[in-house]
Formats: sequence, C-alpha cells, structure tokens
Amino acid sequence: MKIILLWFGSWKNSMSCYVPSWIKKDYKTFPRAYDKDGNPQEILTPFSNNNLQADMNAFRALIQHIKDKDEKNQTVIMIQVENEIGMLPNARDYHPDATKAFNQEVPVRLIQYLQKNKNSLSPSVLEAWKKEGFKTKGTWEQVFGKSLATDEIFIAWNFADFTNKVAEEGKKIYALPMFVNAALNRPNAKPGDYPSGGPLPHIMDIWKAAAPSIDFLSPDFYNPDFKYWNDLYTREDNPLFIPEIRFEPSDAAKVFYALGHYHAMGFSPFSIESTNNPEEEPIAKSYKVLSQLAPLIHDHRGKNTMDGSLLDKKSSADTIKFGDYTFTIKHDYTLGWSPKAKEDEWPQTGVLVIQTAPDEFIVAGTGIVVTFSSDQVDKGKVGILTIEEGVYVNGKWVAGRTMNGDQSHQGRHLRFAVGEYGIQKLKLYRYK
Repeated sequence: MKIILLWFGSWKNSMSCYVPSWIKKDYKTFPRAYDKDGNPQEILTPFSNNNLQADMNAFRALIQHIKDKDEKNQTVIMIQVENEIGMLPNARDYHPDATKAFNQEVPVRLIQYLQKNKNSLSPSVLEAWKKEGFKTKGTWEQVFGKSLATDEIFIAWNFADFTNKVAEEGKKIYALPMFVNAALNRPNAKPGDYPSGGPLPHIMDIWKAAAPSIDFLSPDFYNPDFKYWNDLYTREDNPLFIPEIRFEPSDAAKVFYALGHYHAMGFSPFSIESTNNPEEEPIAKSYKVLSQLAPLIHDHRGKNTMDGSLLDKKSSADTIKFGDYTFTIKHDYTLGWSPKAKEDEWPQTGVLVIQTAPDEFIVAGTGIVVTFSSDQVDKGKVGILTIEEGVYVNGKWVAGRTMNGDQSHQGRHLRFAVGEYGIQKLKLYRYK
C-alpha cells in the first residue's frame, strides 16, 4: 500500500476548522481573516507570522515522524499541503495587516515571473497586468488595477507564499513531493462566492511564481466540466493529478480518459470506501482493468503512443490518431442496438488506447465502438487482422477468445458494450 497524506493545517475547505483549540481561542496571538466590514472569519489570516510559525512547527513534526517511521519502506509517497485554500466571503482578506500589505509594492519575485513568462500567462492575469500598461513597479492596484481580479491576485500570492513556506520547511527534513488542491469555481461566480485565491487555472501563474516548492496544482471535481478543467490543469509545468472527484458511476469512464488522454498521475474518487459492495461498483471494474495495464501505462506516459476518449450523448464521437491510423471512437449506443439508446441521456463511456507496435494496440474501456481508417490511401484500406479478448497476468498477455466474428460485427469494429469492462488486443493490416 502507498499513501498520500492530506495536511489539514491552517485551512480545510477555506476554513480553519482543524487548528487546535489553543489556537482557536487565542485569536489575538493567532488572528483571523476579516471580511470587508471588519468582521472576523473562522479563517486564519495568512498575514500573521504567528499563524505561519505554528503551521510550520506542526508540519515539521509530522514530516519528521514520517521520515523516522517510513523512510525505509516509503509507504507515504506524497503530501497535500492544506486543503482547498481560499478566502470567503470576500475576494481578499481585510485584516489590517492584509490591507497594509495590499497597499505595499508588488513583490519583485512576482514582477520577474510575469516578465519572464509574459507570452504564456493565463489570459486573466495578462489582461489585468496589460490594462495598467505592464507596470513593473507599484502597489497591487497600481500594477493590476482596482478590481476583484486584483483582490484575488493579491490573496492568491499570499496564500501561495504561506503554503510554500510550510512546504519548504517539510522538504528540508524529508523531500517528499508536495501539491495543493483547488475547489473549482462555477460559471459567473465572483471571487468570494467561491474560495478566492486558491490554485485555480486563471491564477495558476500567481501560485507558480509564489510557491516553487509546491510540485503541482490539482483540481477537485464536483461539477460536470471534466474535459474543460483537465485541459486547463494540464500544462508543461503542471501534470494532471485528480485528488478528489465526486464518487459516482461516471468515474469508471473518466478514469480511462484521464489516464489515456491526459496521462494523469492519479485519479481518486472522494469517499471511495463508502460503499457496501465495492466489487459491484463501476470504478472497481475499471480499476481491475487498469491495474493489469499499470506497467504499460507507465511505459507510455508522456509519449504519443497513448490516448483516450470520453463520450456521452452530446459528445458521442471522437477521433484519435496513431501514426497514419485514425481511430473513430463512438458511444456504444450510436449503434442503436440497445433500447436505452432512445433515452435523453446516455451514461458516460470511455476508452484508453496504447500503441504497442506499428500495427498493434491495446484497447481498454467501457461502452465504446471503434472503427479504423487511414489518410494514406495509397497503402490500401485498413482492416482488422485479429482482435483478442484477454487479461494481463504478472505483466504477460493471456489471450482468451478471438473476437473476429459476431463480437467484432464480422470485422467491422472493436466494441465494448455499456456495462462491459475489459481489454482487447488489436492487430490491423492493409489490403487493396
């Protein structure tokens, strides 16, 4: 077993609910964040050195314990530092020390980062900076303008700087990878309606500038826009890791897509243990398939030999290219063979494809139909040579049925029905 620990230090879902009672009660020594009306919140302000030192002291003790007990076995492989950081109910903290910092000059480190990465900054940060003429000196409002966006950039920098210092202290003792997760915002929500200043894509650059000791930033999924957010979190400097996603049947399809298309580091449904019949859960069936493929997935991560698709009724088809082969992937219900194809909504389905040789592929997933073509017409048409159903045992392929008859519609397609989870080994060929 390998473990990733979550550090509920200063903040858990924005709030400071996990801090010990001696900190909660001594609010003069360990001050709270204020809203714009001057009301204290159940949130420790990141502008207090006492708050920072208390968090660092506790985190050092935790990391030292992990190193003492586990450095040899390496059961703990990573740490999430804090949980869903963000300011509520306003875009920034209005504690007097926060307002004092807000009226000081933007840190040189941030200006230097903006200058170095000007051509790749997220649109929201670039636009705020551009609006004031790309200033390289001044207060937060002088550099970014007077707006909620500036308030959020400001609090993001300070949350990130605080978290970075906590992570740095831990890494001095035991250099485990460390990451931070984000509560995703929703359409038309303003900073403060959602946890303002967390490591969200539109201010990810602020976090990257302020927190170099945080190895990557991650999304927590409790909304349906899976592809949209994954696209935003997958950057050259940020691998995709999904530490939380709502525990629901569609996870069984999404995990194939996350690992296949985004080459994700991990996929972790929230409260996955909260089920009476784990072997019957769709995600368990997907994991049974993916555990067999783990060595192959590892070998093909970061290469153009692995990809995936995620389908539903609105997005019922996709294409993937491997060399001069084009895979057309459709939802199983597009065949019209199931009575459920007439329903208003279709269950999400997914596939992961790995190219193991020029004409050979491993296809794993659920609820998909795949056909094959090529734009290299001079080489001939593309046909299915063989499809084998099978499993991997100790890393070796053990073939079951040959699927060249009814199972492949007489060589027309490769298919997994909705509710079916498995692996098929595909070989293609050319004919004229």
